[in-house]
Amino acid sequence: MSVDKFNIFSFTGKMKILHLSWFAFFVTFVVWFNLAPMLQAIQETFGLTKAQITTLLVLNVALTIPARVIIGMLTDKFGPRLVYSVLLIVMAFPCFAFALADTYTQLAISRFLLGAIGAGFVIGIRMVSEWFPHKELGTAEGIYGGWGNFGSAAAAFTLPTIALMFGGDDGWRYAVGITGLMSFVIGFIYYFNTSDTPKGSTYFKPKHMGAMEITSKGDFFFLIFMKIPMYLALAVLAWRLSPAKVNMLSADVVNMIYAALVALFIYEVSLVWKVNKKVFSETIPAIHQYKFKQVAVLNVLYFATFGSELAVVSMLPLFFSETFSLTPVLAGMLASGYAFMNLMSRPGGGMISDRFGRKKTLLVLTAGLAVGYFLMSHVESSWSLVLAVTAVMACSFFVQAGEGAVFAVVPLIKRSQTGQIAGMTGAYGNVGAVVYLLVYSMVDAHTFFMVIAATAVVGFIALLFLEEPSGEIAEVDEHGQVQMIQVG
Repeated sequence: MSVDKFNIFSFTGKMKILHLSWFAFFVTFVVWFNLAPMLQAIQETFGLTKAQITTLLVLNVALTIPARVIIGMLTDKFGPRLVYSVLLIVMAFPCFAFALADTYTQLAISRFLLGAIGAGFVIGIRMVSEWFPHKELGTAEGIYGGWGNFGSAAAAFTLPTIALMFGGDDGWRYAVGITGLMSFVIGFIYYFNTSDTPKGSTYFKPKHMGAMEITSKGDFFFLIFMKIPMYLALAVLAWRLSPAKVNMLSADVVNMIYAALVALFIYEVSLVWKVNKKVFSETIPAIHQYKFKQVAVLNVLYFATFGSELAVVSMLPLFFSETFSLTPVLAGMLASGYAFMNLMSRPGGGMISDRFGRKKTLLVLTAGLAVGYFLMSHVESSWSLVLAVTAVMACSFFVQAGEGAVFAVVPLIKRSQTGQIAGMTGAYGNVGAVVYLLVYSMVDAHTFFMVIAATAVVGFIALLFLEEPSGEIAEVDEHGQVQMIQVG
């Protein structure tokens, strides 16, 4: 493990890895969120209806849910250096396809495929955990997540200007294409300038790749139960494309998707059984055991934190515009402050976690999140605009700091499965976004914020069952030797 000091202005050793990793994540978010700022231009080019635009937004997040789980497994097996590089390079091509699309079908297919780039986040979580000691891990993961997450805000501010520079009806194509070129180039830079671990350190891999390994009978059923919401979220996305909503897919196709999801769930259960059936016939040595409830609690918390962030970022400009009768430009600028807070809030959450403990930090931040959304649910036109923006910014601090604190814990559960744990936790963030956006489509904004506050309370209760990571965890190296890793 690298022992050099934590100096954010250093570009050598572990800090070089951190800077390259957050920038790689930043690029994935620029590509993933290059749609929203270009929507108006794309609508004019293709004459899209509101339903077709909504469909593109849904497709943009659909593949991210399974991709984060799969990419997490691949990361644990093949290492973050290779997986991050390949993802960045490969995802450049559907980005180019989107920029060159001539029909709505081409737009939809390429946008669906591009959703996979949203899985890049989980790769860097494993990379950073390999390079930083546990006492700095929360801060490092927070910087990685917060600065990388800023890619969505950067896309919103820069891409319209780039499109205007090229001018004409095809300006948006050049702007989107440039983001694909960035992804392609950074993929090669990342591969040739990083390594999976510091020199002399061991990269621990799970024994099996098909499913997460658990260490008790109860956790076997708990793992399967926690898989269900991810499949339900995908079913909701299919329903959103059905004749009952935007009518992009026929009823027969949607039913086929439902059947495929059921079959896929059964297949995944079989993989979980194949990997973990030993827990029903033998006792796993205590030194190798971990509690899956730790993962489940983090899933619930990321559902409420990152899930609410994705949903709120989508509706906040309209909320400001309607509540205070603002122009779309001014409403968008004010709402962007929510995303801008990522630069400091997420690293701040990780730093606080390093200093004051993982569980205590999460309890405070989750309570603040619940209060923050409760406060937002009472924002109305009688409020001063300054007070409303202040309330939103305060709430966003707890949301994003909570995200940083969640991923300060993820690498401390089971090092060899950090990618899979990060993938599942990250996927729950997208599940949360789907659920919250569905709620938003059925209720007013004030009720929407109250629902998020209520789920934050559920997250707080779940946190009471989290155990503070401390002591050591055992991992087996490629030679079959047991090594102990300090986590607390």
